[in-house]
Amino acid sequence: MSRDYYTIEELTRQLGQNRRAVEKQVSRGHIPGRRVGGEWRFNKTEITNWLEREIPSLAETELAVLERSQQSTEACPSSPVSSLLHPDLVEVPLDCGTRPSVLKKLVEVAGRTWQLYDSSAVFQAVRDRENTSSTAFPGGVAIPHPQNRMPDAVGESLIAFGRTESGIPFGGPRRELTDLFFLVLARDPNTHLKILARLGRLFQQEGFLENLRAAGDADDAYRVIIDADRATPGAQ
Repeated sequence: MSRDYYTIEELTRQLGQNRRAVEKQVSRGHIPGRRVGGEWRFNKTEITNWLEREIPSLAETELAVLERSQQSTEACPSSPVSSLLHPDLVEVPLDCGTRPSVLKKLVEVAGRTWQLYDSSAVFQAVRDRENTSSTAFPGGVAIPHPQNRMPDAVGESLIAFGRTESGIPFGGPRRELTDLFFLVLARDPNTHLKILARLGRLFQQEGFLENLRAAGDADDAYRVIIDADRATPGAQ
């Protein structure tokens, strides 16, 4: 039976950092953990949630390290976004004007793959996640996803993308409106974090978000994403 926690050694590998750096962050309370019998224990769900919050503030080099440290059987190491985003999973324009309608439509787009066994449960999980804390990044982009992985509701990990005609309130920093949305449905935490780290790197690429907004249709938007992903230095 798998454990629900990391040891300090396992967390070090998960973060792709050296032990001393990790211990320093733990001692300062930057990484959530607790001592059990004199040894540190780190709940896996808490670590995933903590990393999700950290990703928007990480530099490209830090995101590359995090991406490299995630061992996934579904996302291609050299191009994790390209391997899980397909042309029929892109909707431009996304005809929505509210947060719930964006989430519902993205789940419908994801359902085109027939990999969603319970679309209503996925929609509710994604909506609950947004109600807990927005997944919006600076720059008018967001990465909606469930709080926890849903292997019983999702057959294969996938990414869906949509762009609304104009920005909508989505909980962005400083009330910034959001118009670019990447729905991430991963079956395991490592795949989830690998995707988030790579998307974070793409968002920092010069001209990437501008090119997505300039794309004339879904095919153009798909090519912008794939070209940027494949031009990003591989994680492994």
